[in-house]
Amino acid sequence: MVMPKEHKGGEETGLPNGFSALALPDPLLRVLSALGYREPTPVQRQAIPPMLAGRDVIARSETGSGKTAAFGIPLLERVDPALSAVQGLVLCPTRDLCNQVITELRSLGRYRPNLRVLGVTGGVPLGPQRQALERGVHIVVATPGRLLDHLARESLRLDALRVLVLDEADRMLDMGFRDAVASVVAATPEQRQTALFSATFDDAVRELSATFQRDPVSVEAAVELHGLRQRVHQVSPARRDDALLAVLAGEQLDPVMVFCNTREETERIAGLLQDHGMAADCLHGGRDQAARDLAVARFRNASTRILVATDVAARGLDIDGIATVINLGLPEQPEFYTHRIGRTGRAGAAGLAISLVGEQDGQALLALERQGVSLPGSVPLPKAAPDVDYGARMQTLLISAGRKDKLRPGDLLGALTGEAGLQADQVGRIEITASRSYVAVNGQVAKRALVRLREGRIKNRRFRVHLV
Repeated sequence: MVMPKEHKGGEETGLPNGFSALALPDPLLRVLSALGYREPTPVQRQAIPPMLAGRDVIARSETGSGKTAAFGIPLLERVDPALSAVQGLVLCPTRDLCNQVITELRSLGRYRPNLRVLGVTGGVPLGPQRQALERGVHIVVATPGRLLDHLARESLRLDALRVLVLDEADRMLDMGFRDAVASVVAATPEQRQTALFSATFDDAVRELSATFQRDPVSVEAAVELHGLRQRVHQVSPARRDDALLAVLAGEQLDPVMVFCNTREETERIAGLLQDHGMAADCLHGGRDQAARDLAVARFRNASTRILVATDVAARGLDIDGIATVINLGLPEQPEFYTHRIGRTGRAGAAGLAISLVGEQDGQALLALERQGVSLPGSVPLPKAAPDVDYGARMQTLLISAGRKDKLRPGDLLGALTGEAGLQADQVGRIEITASRSYVAVNGQVAKRALVRLREGRIKNRRFRVHLV
């Protein structure tokens, strides 16, 4: 099997392995160890040293490559918590990606006492964001449109900014944010440090870099796919649905991400899988933000076993533990193939990428080959196994309260094991956002937990609770 060509960052920089080689302070090294970071990824090895030295960086790096820590670690080091001003700004194309960056920065920033990180995105009221900015914030993670709203209202100043990060710059350009980004940059000090991270280095991204960066260090790093197997099944479009069902029935593959090229196909395939008793949902840009948040939360906590998605909707989502990626046809843009399969087999873990391809994918195959990516030969479809089950393992409780209500995972776990009478091992993943919380519970006790939480209290208050 021929794998995608990889760029070995550590070999080119000459840096030894281990975060201790990157001249990081001991408190940060202890936090990295506590969070499970062992060895820096290629993009971290290459980007952290020049960013710590104050250099601008332009980095090509995909989802799952560790890019948030690659810019987050140097960003945290440049911030002075004693100075009550916005010193770091991360611009992201979507609210989903902003939330992930915020979570990572807060985790990494545990070693900086009194550090304040704020999300400034659409879909939520301006008022609480404005109040938080007035109290003082050190790092802002924002979407361009909402950030411009605050700049126009003078509720945010960037005159003390030290570091600007443009995350997923190619996608921001694809979404039409070029002028918005330019307006934001115009409000920042000329002597700022600028880091640009992008999955592709097309002409538009290079032009953006030439306009807003000074002599940037260029970094190119791919997701390490050492633990990934690839499999190809040759099928005609008319048999693709049956082939997908055969693949899923042939062995236990979950959790699974199935990639489609259109919104309509994601809806149809999710419905097909649901009709066959599988816990499946879809993710595409046509769904509203609340529906996308719920789909991702349910997939993370095993209420959904199969998530059917478009490339655009899945960009920026960092979901650990995906066992299998299935491609229903190949993407038109070859870099999307690597993005897709890079979601499994991470950090040396076993992973499987299955592609259902036909004659209609000929041009896409040629495009992949021009990028140095060769797929293995086609193999027969597996025979169905009657004991394979893709039903929901957990159910999800949606609680109408989150960080703004001072909720913490321990509060919810305490309410479930106290008021609701659950055992700790009957409670799964707890995910808390600004205004909502998602809690996975064992399906056999989900209704009991729902009734008890509705009748009881969480931190001495009542909140709306639903099974979703």
